Amino acid sequence: MRAVVFENYEVFPSLTDVPTPEPGPGEVLLRVAGAGACHSDISVYRLFKEGQPGAQKPPFVLGHENAGWVEAVGSAVSKRVRVGEAYLVYGPIGCQHCRKCAAGLETYCENVATMPYMAVGLGRDGGMAEYMTVPERHLIPLGDADPVAAAPLADAGLTPYHAIRAALPHLGGGGRYALVIGLGGLGQIGVQILRALTGATVIATDVKEEARARAEANGAITVEAGEGQVERIRELTGGRGVDAVFDFVGAGPTVSTAAASVAQGGRVSIVGIAGGTHEFSFFTNPYESYLTNTYWGSVAELWEVVDMYRAGQIRPDVERFSMDDALEAYRRLEAGDISGRAVVVPNES
Repeated sequence: MRAVVFENYEVFPSLTDVPTPEPGPGEVLLRVAGAGACHSDISVYRLFKEGQPGAQKPPFVLGHENAGWVEAVGSAVSKRVRVGEAYLVYGPIGCQHCRKCAAGLETYCENVATMPYMAVGLGRDGGMAEYMTVPERHLIPLGDADPVAAAPLADAGLTPYHAIRAALPHLGGGGRYALVIGLGGLGQIGVQILRALTGATVIATDVKEEARARAEANGAITVEAGEGQVERIRELTGGRGVDAVFDFVGAGPTVSTAAASVAQGGRVSIVGIAGGTHEFSFFTNPYESYLTNTYWGSVAELWEVVDMYRAGQIRPDVERFSMDDALEAYRRLEAGDISGRAVVVPNES
């Protein structure tokens, strides 16, 4: 079968033939409907070096945002999983023995250092291929929902959902404000989740006019990134600042914007992994404000994300690519030329 393979550190991936996998005990073989291309993939093959924290040993098939149809099942798979039905794939894979894994928080597995991989598409073969194997426990049924459009929910939906859910205590009550920084795939869905789950006024900021227009269509007030950005955000909040900030970029300038925009007692969640830093001190931060980071989300939360998707509360903006054009999807993603989420459709005829 054809697959997009991360061959080596700091090397652009290849589109090549690899053996079709076979499901082991407790696993299913999934015929991939759609696989989302994520900026994290670019970090995998452009930025990470051998031995660096988070680096996953090549080679492996990319793709950690996946959905598809069950083609076959391995031994010890329950009857709830039916051949031919569509499922979304929960990506993180933990040890299944620690307290975090028992709670469904495989992203925070206590034994991650001993695991051979972090997730499907991150050390273990992912879904940028015609077929992939998945642990049964990681399948969330999609029913009659479109699995191609649903594929990005595995990260671009789950990651903002987890961050927003954790910040809900800061957004309860009237007159609250939320700020979304970065309106790529995660940020756009983040705006939709905030609108669905809270009564807060949602402010969103990005350098791209098109991205801001899409956020406005989903109910956000937008501010152009750049000079005067923080002043405009504070003006919209009556000078108080926002109650919760979600930085989906994580670069130095966006982290600074987040910290400068938060209100007293507010919460800043750094979700993006662009490596920005912030100096925290008594005199430089609003009183009792919080600065934290989040990573992906739990399998239980992904069930809730799918519920929101099926209810029409969130809808990823998907641009489809054939398997022949899979590498072009990554090239355009690197160039900043993808307006929503690039989804490779490996089995489309």
